[in-house]
Amino acid sequence: MGPLNGLRIIELSSDGAAFAGKLLAELGADVIVVEPPGGSPQRAYGPFLDDQPGPERSLYWWHYNTSKRSVVIDLDDAAPGGGRDTFRRLVAGADALVEAERPGRLAALGLDYADLRAVKPELIHCAITPFGRSGPRSDEHATDLTVLAGSGPVWSCGYDDHTVPPVRGGGNQGYHTGGVWGAISVLTALQHRSAGGPGQFIDVNMHAASNVTTELASYGWLVARREVQRQTGRHASPRPTDATQVLCADGRYLNTGVPPRKPSEFKVLHEWLVELDLTDEFPLAVLLEMGGQYEHIGMAEIEEDPMIGEVFGAGRDAVALIASRLPAHDAFVGFQQRGLPVGAVFAPEDIVHDPHFVARGFPVEVDHEDLGRSFTYPGASVRLNGSPAVPPRRAPHVGEHDAEVLGTAG
Repeated sequence: MGPLNGLRIIELSSDGAAFAGKLLAELGADVIVVEPPGGSPQRAYGPFLDDQPGPERSLYWWHYNTSKRSVVIDLDDAAPGGGRDTFRRLVAGADALVEAERPGRLAALGLDYADLRAVKPELIHCAITPFGRSGPRSDEHATDLTVLAGSGPVWSCGYDDHTVPPVRGGGNQGYHTGGVWGAISVLTALQHRSAGGPGQFIDVNMHAASNVTTELASYGWLVARREVQRQTGRHASPRPTDATQVLCADGRYLNTGVPPRKPSEFKVLHEWLVELDLTDEFPLAVLLEMGGQYEHIGMAEIEEDPMIGEVFGAGRDAVALIASRLPAHDAFVGFQQRGLPVGAVFAPEDIVHDPHFVARGFPVEVDHEDLGRSFTYPGASVRLNGSPAVPPRRAPHVGEHDAEVLGTAG
């Protein structure tokens, strides 16, 4: 049934609202995606099944609209009984509305929060916009790229070589971050309403949502006026830190994270060097044994005591040596088993086949009965033991559920 079974969410189809709707749908909410006549523009986004464009073949549409139902409504139709009246009847039977329309558009149509409360007083209305509904930038256009660039993640991400431009993370991370905040806010508002509270309007600012993910970059500048530097595979920092990515024996990379700091960590690292017969190649092994004598090695101790700094560096170098002699996955498993935090740098296809993700049921098969085939999809992002997420359904065709949804609306 899913934890949100029984809740109906209306989503006005758009790039900014799609991920919030997807998260709510995979938790069991009945998400009705409202498309304009002719279908959502997202249906024209590639890539396409078998490289053949078509409104029902967009893999972008498939991914963002699993488990939703589709209706087509012309919000520009103001005639009595037309599109706007149909939308009002749909909202009257819903718990929440999620949209990412340009500020002012819904008000001009008579379909904004103040208007919809007349048909649904307890409505929860979540607007996800680039800069929020109010303020001097509220009417500016933006894309996922400009959201990420302007809010900070782009100028915090890149390589040690600063002749290489900043790197934008792939996968619509700006839209996703706004969508996550939108979904969380809707759930919070639903919980508040279930405790006797009223409906409410939620104003999600994608720019602000992405900005608070930049850790030291934004706050370091606001508080201390310190600019961070982009670094390969590690946090941006006001001053360069030691490299953490190591090329493994199979040509893949391992992010080695934080080197040993506790006596037990130095001990198991030294034992593993011995087990792999690498001590002769590592003359600093004696420093690992010394590390086992310290209660804890923190950054303050490293800066104050040169010897502790040498021990800490030896731990980092030993991790890099071991990683360089093993395939990335074997190194990852070995370090994790010994309590040392590392992570292999995986490609998407690696993740889908990774034993851990497979064991947790993350890759799922979704049946496309219209094509006579099934396809592997990423599954639900969270697991709840008491109310498991529902198996995803394929994305809907244009207006596929007009009859069953609009025939009973109102």
